[in-house]
Amino acid sequence: MNVLLILFALAVGAGVLAYLRAPLSIATAAAGVGLVVLTHIAQGVLSGLVMLLAWLAWVALLALNSGLVRRRFLSGPVLKFMRKAMPPMSPTERDAIDAGTVWWDAELFSGAPDWRRLLDLPAPALSETEQAFLDGPVEQLCAMADEWSIAREHGDLPPALWDFIKRQGFLGIIIPQRYGGLEFSAQAHSAVMMKLASRSGTTAVSCMVPNSLGPAELLLRYGTEAQKDHYLPRLARGEEVPCFALTNPHAGSDAANIPDFGVVCEGEFAGRRVLGMRVTWEKRYITLGPVATLLGLAFHLYDPDGLLGDQADVGITLALIPTDHPGVEIGRRHYPARQPFQNGPNSGREVFIPMDWVIGGQARCGDGWRMLMNCLAAGRSISLPASSTAALKVCAYATGAYARLRQQFNLPLARFEGVQEAMARIAVNTYLVDAARALTAAALDAGEEPAVLSAILKYQATERMRASINDAMDVHGGRAVCDGPSNYLFHPYMAAPVAITVEGANILTRSLIVFGQGVMRCHPWLLKEVQAAQEVNPEVALREFDRAFRGHLGHTLANVARAAFRNATGGMLGSDPSVGEVNYWYAQLERASASFALLSDAALAQLGGAFKRREMISGRFADILAELYLLSAALKHFEDGGRQPAELAVLEYAMREGLYRIQVASDEILANLPERGAVWLLRRVLFPWGRRARRPSDELTREVATALADSSALRARLTAGMYLDTDADDILGRLDHAVRLAGRSEGLLRKLRDAREGGRLPPYAADLPAAALAAGVLSETEAEQLRAYERALRAAIDVDDFAPDELWARASGGVREQDAA
Repeated sequence: MNVLLILFALAVGAGVLAYLRAPLSIATAAAGVGLVVLTHIAQGVLSGLVMLLAWLAWVALLALNSGLVRRRFLSGPVLKFMRKAMPPMSPTERDAIDAGTVWWDAELFSGAPDWRRLLDLPAPALSETEQAFLDGPVEQLCAMADEWSIAREHGDLPPALWDFIKRQGFLGIIIPQRYGGLEFSAQAHSAVMMKLASRSGTTAVSCMVPNSLGPAELLLRYGTEAQKDHYLPRLARGEEVPCFALTNPHAGSDAANIPDFGVVCEGEFAGRRVLGMRVTWEKRYITLGPVATLLGLAFHLYDPDGLLGDQADVGITLALIPTDHPGVEIGRRHYPARQPFQNGPNSGREVFIPMDWVIGGQARCGDGWRMLMNCLAAGRSISLPASSTAALKVCAYATGAYARLRQQFNLPLARFEGVQEAMARIAVNTYLVDAARALTAAALDAGEEPAVLSAILKYQATERMRASINDAMDVHGGRAVCDGPSNYLFHPYMAAPVAITVEGANILTRSLIVFGQGVMRCHPWLLKEVQAAQEVNPEVALREFDRAFRGHLGHTLANVARAAFRNATGGMLGSDPSVGEVNYWYAQLERASASFALLSDAALAQLGGAFKRREMISGRFADILAELYLLSAALKHFEDGGRQPAELAVLEYAMREGLYRIQVASDEILANLPERGAVWLLRRVLFPWGRRARRPSDELTREVATALADSSALRARLTAGMYLDTDADDILGRLDHAVRLAGRSEGLLRKLRDAREGGRLPPYAADLPAAALAAGVLSETEAEQLRAYERALRAAIDVDDFAPDELWARASGGVREQDAA
């Protein structure tokens, strides 16, 4: 019995040392003491061979404390194997991996996230100037914008809207005040775009592009002082309308291999001979391209005559070209998903541009890919998440109200459990995406450039937006599919595929970028190992690899111990960054993070260089990392909002659903790893009691859905920041007006039901309020109140209709008329 206790104590001690990431020297000393005690007690119990093997293992562990021995017999052979097995990293891959910063994603990869790093980030807030802009010009622009007339009557923003946008500085939100811009924070930038998008997608897109990946941001980061002084004031005032042209017909997501090219040469410009390049390109899908005055262009630059140096293949280069420059061809318009924002192709053939037009000047030739990668985080972190959040808020607001108002079988839609499932999903997706949007903007304002998290946010926000729009369409039924000026869902429904596609197609973002880039950047040791393996100097390579590999082993052993302990105890005894009801969820996320870190290392060890081609496994890892980030953001959102009781149900639903998805993805990863023996052991660590995570219960689903329909507190939280005109003539204001009257009329409707059941009213009546008045069921005031409610209800649920000739006139107008001209 004493021997068993000693063995158990040794196992626990080893686990504790690994859990605490004790240095190798301390672990070796502790193991030696344990073996001495075991040798003394186990005499006559354990065989001599067993004890001999135990001491030999300890001697090997002791030897590993010597760097010379370790490098000779462990790190050196592993380094040789890694160099053979690892595919080479291209310069474009290296630039993508080096782009941006790591932040909370590194904490999640660590297996032991430091919650204080997240919770100490200041809660989202706007300055007085930013709030005044949101309450003033943004509200005014929203009131001016009518998506139906923009799409069907103009085919573009009408001149009055373009003029207002330019005069109020909407095109210069990110430009510093010294150049005439607004210089807003990322939080304010996101809030502005979200409110605009909740009213008019076309208006929002027209303001997003100049403030996203494009000339202004590239100039701010990389432009010469002369370029900044010339262009930034003009961009801020709207005198220049910018666009950025990257996508070629033969290279979309594979932008690093665009066939557009430039050749360095001398040529005539402004009456003198200067150094420049002749550029040939063909671009498409360029937003604002048809109306742009300033074209940002990406192309591959070559220098065959060595005019810049001894490198013939210079690389991706970015330039700014006025669209009225000779040779620039602005094509006709695209019509993406029937959305009227300006978008179209452009091209040029051997167009000479001076070297001064390269962003950053001659010194930046060939740096274009790195420049783009470093700027991509803003577009992914702000523009698309803001527009997706806006669509989600509209879905939450409209679906909650409509499901309360619309009745079938004498019951509101909100009482049907099938509808409640859809409503709960909408509420939770809105809560999660809004939380992640605000958190990521706060990280940007704190100086982070979260490349991996921005990719997660882009694909998760747009996918959850698309799913929720589909749910909202299902709940609304015919009300949503009949297009017209009263339809508030059809335009975002049609536009959803555009958001899925731009800024990196979601399929490739999920399966290639998120985990592929994330594991290299965020893993504490992997990138160091890869860099050491690519080091040319063999002594430096071995020394650096030994340091990284030793750290990697310690990291893996710590996560084995951490995952085993937390999964065995159900996530208990984790850190306690909060108090009250949500402590349990912090512990569960710590548990999931430890399991994710261990599973990542196990998959990398088993697949090696082949991991790069296992996109389905990479996609599942991306899903896990995304869930961890969104759930972390939800906890932060709950804390920042003052821990409101009205949010507890939606938070619990989000946590249970997210942890269930993590469990499913982990199980599918294990099912597809090749080393089945190792997989068996991993299952014992990750799921010691089986797969116990469960999706939200029916009761919780009903609670969330009911809150969306009835709770002003939850609805206010979910829809905060969207544009809402409560005027009864507004398409969403009609819903608000009808819901308010419904609340006041509940007692009257109950009177009518009782009167019908008691035989005082007939089961039919052309004018029910009049019949109730005549029968003495309602007073004259009550009858008029009921009529007002019936009018409001019809305005909220009615759909548009058109005369045949009116439909034909609309079909032949708008964009098609302009293109024909």
